[in-house]
Amino acid sequence: MYTNNQDNSTHTIIENLVRYNLLEWANQFYQSKKIEGVSGFTLTFYKQQLGHFLKYCESQLITSLEEITPNVIRQFLLWHQETGHNPGGLHAAFRTIRVFLLWYESEAEPEGWKNPINKVKAPKIPTKFLEPVDLEDISIMLATCKTGSFLDYRDKALLLFLLDSGARAREIIQIDIMDVDLVSGAVLILRGKGAKPRTVFLGKSSRKALRAYLKRRGDSNPALWITGEGERLEYGGLRGILTRRAKLADIIAPCLHSFRRAFAINMLRAGVDVFSLQKLMGHSDLQVLRRYLAQTTEDVAQAHRIGSPVDRNNI
Repeated sequence: MYTNNQDNSTHTIIENLVRYNLLEWANQFYQSKKIEGVSGFTLTFYKQQLGHFLKYCESQLITSLEEITPNVIRQFLLWHQETGHNPGGLHAAFRTIRVFLLWYESEAEPEGWKNPINKVKAPKIPTKFLEPVDLEDISIMLATCKTGSFLDYRDKALLLFLLDSGARAREIIQIDIMDVDLVSGAVLILRGKGAKPRTVFLGKSSRKALRAYLKRRGDSNPALWITGEGERLEYGGLRGILTRRAKLADIIAPCLHSFRRAFAINMLRAGVDVFSLQKLMGHSDLQVLRRYLAQTTEDVAQAHRIGSPVDRNNI
């Protein structure tokens, strides 16, 4: 027959197993992030990235959080690298583990537990500038929108919206008609990255094309961008529009994100300050923005012509 001490000991063992079970805490992490309102894309990203780490831990017979040491994380990152992941993928894995362990530390407040991620340095990412879509390519694709069909009006407005707003593709497909002020050009992004709302803007030409498209809408769908069948446009459909327009224009299809890069570099060339640009693009810091600003030698030369202290002061 069990004594009270044995009962207490058994209870403590079970309590510890529940408290430190790795898979259980991972599932609670996913639920917590979902409740916080992170996007479906971000939640899928966490599941994929953390899934790699959980599988690695399983292969090492690691089943509890207290068994994760700084060396375990380093060994995982080395394994991740050796299995063909590039520096970007390596950093993505590190970021996810960091978010998970910091969340656990805040959520569980484990007594005597030291977060191993604090002793692991983040993998370095080589600075690589991101190429923007060529403005001439956009003009050629716009020229294919000439038959006067509903899809032509939609695609013309959409191409201009992609370039003029600087919004992410996944943000654009979530915009509703009521989020757009066609007079001022303000567009409310309610579900930006990190669940942070912000406002972007459209110029006169983009607003004109958008009004022309909306006049040809005969549906009751609240979505700003819809398919020919009247359903909300999804990411794959948005990408398909670029593919079709590029094929009609006989050019290589640009990627969706290259419009955002073109927005950034052209705003900078027009004299927009980097802090305003950072806010428009929804970046948390300037370090991320730097990857979008692939300035040419002529850009730098023009900046010097404008700001030369000798020439401006006639010295």
